[in-house]
Amino acid sequence: MKKIILLALVACLSVTAFGQYQNKKIEVGQQAPELAYESPDGKIIKLSKVNKKRIVLIDFWASWCGPCRRANPGMVKFYEEYKDKKYKGAKKGFTIFSVSLDKNKDKWVKAIEKDNLNWAWHVSDLGGWKSDGAKVYGVSFVPQCFLVDGNGTIIGKYNRAEDAKADLDKLLK
Repeated sequence: MKKIILLALVACLSVTAFGQYQNKKIEVGQQAPELAYESPDGKIIKLSKVNKKRIVLIDFWASWCGPCRRANPGMVKFYEEYKDKKYKGAKKGFTIFSVSLDKNKDKWVKAIEKDNLNWAWHVSDLGGWKSDGAKVYGVSFVPQCFLVDGNGTIIGKYNRAEDAKADLDKLLK
């Protein structure tokens, strides 16, 4: 177990020290693969329904992820800054679609509440690293984000939500 933790730490430090890791499974310009999982209240939420005429930042995270939790105050600030702005090709504006890689529902829900993640769209299949969404999107670390335009096309991929600001600013009316 100690070896696994050490390898994970080295991998994280390598990403930080040597630049951003580039996810090769999802490419800018492709259609965003569907995600459809349960919300904390047990309802199935589909990315395609949330995304329709709305710009969406898909945020992969987990309650047990220290970097994710430390990034959440910035994510909340980012959401508050961009949620009410007007965007080209997105009549319904902007939102965040959070996909949790948790296994424990109670810890996931408590983290949403404690970190004041006040957007409406939170989902998880409670599969942890074996989450179907993580497989489909090629997520091998968290946090990791993808920006999707109002037509469902991936327009950016990032290690931090704040890195999406430049792409969002280009879409402002």
